[in-house]
Amino acid sequence: MALALLTAACGGEIGLPAPAISNVVEDFALYALSGTPVSAPSAFRLDGADKLVRTDRSTAFDFAFNFDTLKRAVLLPTGAAGLGVGSGLQRTAVAFDSIKIAPTGGYVFDQPLVVDSGTVAIVRSRPINCLFGATVPLYAKLQVLAIDTTARRLDFKVLVNENCGYRGLEPGLPKQ
Repeated sequence: MALALLTAACGGEIGLPAPAISNVVEDFALYALSGTPVSAPSAFRLDGADKLVRTDRSTAFDFAFNFDTLKRAVLLPTGAAGLGVGSGLQRTAVAFDSIKIAPTGGYVFDQPLVVDSGTVAIVRSRPINCLFGATVPLYAKLQVLAIDTTARRLDFKVLVNENCGYRGLEPGLPKQ
């Protein structure tokens, strides 16, 4: 709905300011919320320069990592982490490199997403205040590269589209 309003309110082909931030695939590691040092990052945020955060120091994140009671690796959107509905996750059977655009629906906001090595997911951020006056989510795709149960670490690659209102998930400047 917010994107439709932006389209009507702004000029240009899709009604948004021209994208300014190139999409890049990067590798990161998160450490479980429990059983790891407080200095180890346990959550990820799609916006800003500091993407890795510790949930006991910040509530501004889009998903956290932990192991559930069955010792399965899980990603937790903000609702599943007890912080209210904001961000969402969805598993996809589509290969990481084949995902070109984020869907607008189908996200799970209040349940953990069980992941294994190779899992591909799409992330919708909590609402972000954009420079052009709108509040919309950002989008990303991620792939779990490895899960180390001893170190309680999750390694993943991610492509984040930090351009407000754009859903394109290919490297370079997004088209939409």
